Order: sequence, then structure tokens, then C-alpha cells
Amino acid sequence: MGAPGRAEPAGPRGWSRSGSSGLRSGDERGERGYLAGESPLLSPELRGETPPGSACPPRPFPVSPALAMADGCGTGKEPPYPGAAAALRRWEQLRRRAAAPWARGLLAVAAGLGLFYAALRVPLRLRDGLAAVTVFLSTLTPKFYFALTVTSSFISGLIFVFEWWHFRKYGTSFIEQVSVSHLRPLIGGVENSPPAPAAFSAGENEANRQNMPECKMWRNPLNLFRGAEYSRYMWVTGKEPLTYYDMNLSAQDHQNFFTCDTDALRPSDTVMQKAWRERNPQARIKAAYQALELNNDCATAYVLLAEEEATTIVDAERYFKQALKAGEMIYRKSQNCHSQSPQHEAQLRRDTNVLVYVKRRLAMCARKLGRIRESVKMMRDLMKEFPLLSMLNIHENLLEALLELQAYADVQAVLAKYDDISLPKSAAICYTAALLKARAVSERFSPETAFKRGLSTAEINAVEAIHRAVEFNPHVPKYLLEMKSLVLPPEHILKRGDSEAVAYAFFHLQHWKRIEGALHLLHCTWEGTFRMIPYPLEKGHLFYPYPSCTETADRELLPTFHEVSVYPQKELPFFIHFTAGLCSFSAMLALLTHQFPELMVVFAKAVSMVSVITVLTTFPTSLSFKNQRRCFSYSRCLLCFVTV
Repeated sequence: MGAPGRAEPAGPRGWSRSGSSGLRSGDERGERGYLAGESPLLSPELRGETPPGSACPPRPFPVSPALAMADGCGTGKEPPYPGAAAALRRWEQLRRRAAAPWARGLLAVAAGLGLFYAALRVPLRLRDGLAAVTVFLSTLTPKFYFALTVTSSFISGLIFVFEWWHFRKYGTSFIEQVSVSHLRPLIGGVENSPPAPAAFSAGENEANRQNMPECKMWRNPLNLFRGAEYSRYMWVTGKEPLTYYDMNLSAQDHQNFFTCDTDALRPSDTVMQKAWRERNPQARIKAAYQALELNNDCATAYVLLAEEEATTIVDAERYFKQALKAGEMIYRKSQNCHSQSPQHEAQLRRDTNVLVYVKRRLAMCARKLGRIRESVKMMRDLMKEFPLLSMLNIHENLLEALLELQAYADVQAVLAKYDDISLPKSAAICYTAALLKARAVSERFSPETAFKRGLSTAEINAVEAIHRAVEFNPHVPKYLLEMKSLVLPPEHILKRGDSEAVAYAFFHLQHWKRIEGALHLLHCTWEGTFRMIPYPLEKGHLFYPYPSCTETADRELLPTFHEVSVYPQKELPFFIHFTAGLCSFSAMLALLTHQFPELMVVFAKAVSMVSVITVLTTFPTSLSFKNQRRCFSYSRCLLCFVTV
């Protein structure tokens, strides 16, 4: 409605555009009509008047748009076909008459009569159905019931076996997963909560990212050699120790470490860039030899041959020494011209990665060949030369070598530097700290004595260190206590996961065995950690809550023949209990039917009849009193029949 004294712009055919009234503000004709007793809220058409500029006669009743179109009024066109206006008028009259109160009353009476007729017919249909059920049950033989129970037991047993296999392999119930993923959306059980405002969701997401660390894959600091160790294991056992997912992550690491944008300028590096992407090991080795033919000082080619072609540690060390000689020469050249352009800086980073990788693997070769002090010296020099590359976790290699030398004071010094609150933890750091504290009390520790006199300060510190380590990675104790069998560690690990536990126990089990009483102390105290953390996925004690994604990631990293450790232990799904109970119950019924056929037939008929009686006595509550009496009489007759 416009302001007083100001008319709104007219719409089609000069009608007012106001949605609440057909009267314009200040319209004298509307005011006169209002004073004459006419409603200003009715349009001229509804009052029986002809709108200005319209050739259509007035109508005594409101019409639908379809009828207006059929008449051609207001459109300037003739009706679309002859007789359309008359048909639509008849339809409008019928619709108007059906909306009258007396028509609605007739419809209600007809509906009531229909419901009354249906209510009278229900008991008769139930009686006929009951008679049919009685005839059918009387013709069944004991063989039918035996076959029925055996078939039911067999089918439920198959479902139970499949459910159990699916739960052991994937950690979830198949029936429950299908129900949640497919049936619930069809039923409408998925409720989408409205998104939170952006001002709050951003802060909450940031807090969640800080409180719940993601399941990030880390390069195993002590990973084995493919040709000299993993391949030899596969030749002996016939089992593939590495998964495709793990090897794919390694291929991505190699491309990040050993390639750069300037490789296209050197033919040998171009060949090696393609070699790191090859899936076939023989194709990679062949490409490495092609690169050496183009450039005898290609360090990355020697690295690939040392990793995959060398079948012994001695051969691998020989290749790595050649790679070190070529890598140092290339590194010095890159240092001299790294400031000339961004491409030269990228090449320097690549050459630095190659040099660090080669020196680290040479130190690991010396450790495996028994030259431990030489290995320790190489690692210390490498950490001093490249202090910014701490993310490679070279200190974990150093810790393992120092433990082999039994240089526990040096181990404590390394822990004091890297076991810091600001640095990411690992199983090697936490369990090595627990091992050093357990070493001080493990020889004299006795559970009986500790129960009588209480724990000393040193024992309390040792137990707390064990609890801290177990909270960080609860999978390790079972491997250290040899409650689970070990496999070769993968090339990548998931911190706090089973893959990290396998990698740690594979190299450090001997160090725990060397300290007398350390494993006994671990055996007596490690389970006490779980009493401190009743809800590991919701809250933690010294660390973040245990991540829920470790099981899925570990199954991708570890070989299929290894049984992945799951924490916290999952309870068996409901459908496993249900199918097991159904299978057992059906088998028991089959056995009883086979031993006592006549008695079980009578029992089956009685159960069937009682079920029908339950339906008959429950359903009539919605019927009239007379029909309820009729249904109850049928039920009493049926009960007498079952008793006989």
C-alpha cells in the first residue's frame, strides 16, 4: 500500500498492485463504495462490477484462472477449443457444491459406513484365516519341522561365520554397516544438524585440529633394505612383507627427496626421475643402469641400486660409498651456485637430501655389520652438520646404537635433548626413557615386597615412566613380552599405532632382555595404565586422546598375514551375538526334533496357535464391544483346541 495521497503504479488492466486491497489510496470511487456498504477488500470482479478497460461481463461468483483463460477474458484471445468454457463452468459448479457443508456431511457418513462394514468383516476374515492355519499345521509332519530347524541353523551359522570374519578383518559388523549406510537413509533416520555459524565453526575446527592430531604417516627411521632384507625374507617365506600402500608412500618420498625442477637439464636425472615412478623393481634397476651409462657420477642411481639390487648389506654399503663420493662432489658444486636463481636453490635442497640420506644409510650399514662405534660417530657428525633436519629422526638411530653399546649415560643425554614437551614424541623416546628408569630398580623389584612395604621413590618413577610409555603406544608391551609374534617392520609407521609398535619392538626387544628384570617390571605394571584412562578415545592423561584412525591406517601399512593389534579392544557387535544365539537355538531345536519328533510337533503347533491367539486377543481392542466378544469367543474355542 502506498503512502496516503500517492497512488501506486497500476498493474495489468489498470488493477492496483496492492496485495491486500483492491482500493487505491485516495480513490473516491472506493470511498463511495465503502460508504454505500460495499467492502473495500473485494475486487470489482468479486463485487460483480466490470473492471475499467475490460470487455468481459461481470460474474456473480469468483472464478478460477483456468475458467478465465477458457473464456478468453483479459487475454484478448478466443477460447483454445469450443466447449471449453462450458466444461470448465460445470467443473467450477461441481467443485463449489462439493465444498458445501451438506456435501461434506454426506462424505463423512459414507466413510463411517465403510469403516463400520470393515470392522464387521474383520472377525469373519480372522476366523477364515485361523481355519486355514489350523488345516495347514495339521498336515505338517515331523520331517518338515526337522528340515526347517536344520535349514534355519545352517543359514544362521553361515551368517555368523561371515559376520565374525568381517569383524576380524575390518573391525565392524557387516549387517550394522549396511543398516547404517543404506537402510537408515531410506527410512529417514539420518538427521542433518544445521551448520554452526562461521564465526564459531572456524574456532572449533582449529581447536579440534590442535586437540586431535591427524593420523600422519612417518618414515620409519630404522627401515630395512629392500634388496638385502625384505627381498630375502620373501624368498625364504614366500610372503610379501611390504604392502602396496607402504611402497607407494616410499615412491612419493623418493620423488620428493631425489628430484627437482632442474632434472630435465641433465639426461641422467631425467631417467632417474622416471625410475622413481616405476612400479616394477626390475624396471627401476634397469633405469638406474641407464642413468649410470649417461653419467657415471649419478648419486641417485647408486642409491637405487643399493636399496633394491644389493642382496647383502656389504653390497649395499659398497653402492652407498659410491653414491657418497658422487653426492659430495655434486653438493659442493650446488653450494657454489645456489644463490644464482631459485632453480639452483631447489637443486641444492635436492643434493642436500641425497647427501644426508646416503650418510644415514651408511651409518645404518655400519651398525648392521657390527661397527657400532663407527656408526655412532657418523650419526653424531651428521646431526652436527645438518641440525635443521631433526624431522628425519636421526636421533632414534643414535639411541638404538647407544643402547647396543650399553652407553646408558649417553642415551640419557640424548633423551634430555629430544624428550621435550615441544617436540613430537615417539615410542622409541617414551619406552627408552622407561627402560632407563626401570634399569635402576628392576634387579631388586618384587611385587610381593612392593605390596607389603609400598613403592620407593625410584620404583614410583619407573612405574610412572612405564605408564607414560604405555599411554603413548599401548601396543608395544605385547610385543616386548612376546605375547604377539613380530613381523618385519614397514617402511612407514603411524605414531601410537601398531606399525610403530612393531618397528620399535623389532629393534629394541634385545635391549629390554639385556637388562635383568626390566620385562618382569613391565609385565607387572603395564596394565595399570588402562585404569588411569577409562575412556582412551575421549580423554587422555599425559597425551592427547588416543586417535581412532590407527586401526584402518595400520591395516594399510602392515602385511595381511599379520594380526593387527587394536586399541581399545572393540566389543563384539550385537549381530554376532544374535546370529550365534539363533544358530545355537535352531541347532538345539533340530536335535530335539530328531530325537522326539512327535513331542516337538505338538510343541510347534502349540506355539503357532498361541501366536495366533495373541494376535486375536490384541487386535480386537479397537473394535466395538460386540465384535470384541465375538473375537474372544473364537480365542477360547481355539485355546480349547490347542489344549486337546
